[in-house]
Amino acid sequence: MWHNAMKSKKLKEGKKKMITVKGKLVMVARHDGILLATQALCRHMRWPLAYGGKIEDGCIRCPLHQTTYDLEDGSVKAWSPFPLFPPYGRLVGKMSREKDLKIYPVREHEGMIQIELQ
Repeated sequence: MWHNAMKSKKLKEGKKKMITVKGKLVMVARHDGILLATQALCRHMRWPLAYGGKIEDGCIRCPLHQTTYDLEDGSVKAWSPFPLFPPYGRLVGKMSREKDLKIYPVREHEGMIQIELQ
């Protein structure tokens, strides 16, 4: 079922927002003309991806410990690599088991961004 998340004009190109849709925290983004919707919080340490998360090469990277997810299917590409000091990254990575990021279908319809929640 599709749910209205926000007005389309409120999400500019290159921006990300964290919103609540039907009780679920969701991150919506407009990147390279494409709408994206994912779980709002990184699966590693629950950092809000809308605040500093970087989207490039079809992935989103959490700014906290650099955990990276594929935006096509939510699969983990790198689990807490923390490139500044790799032994620390491996230690911090073990604080939580590796989990994929939930990706939600998203569309624009009648001036609204809509998200399909299963």
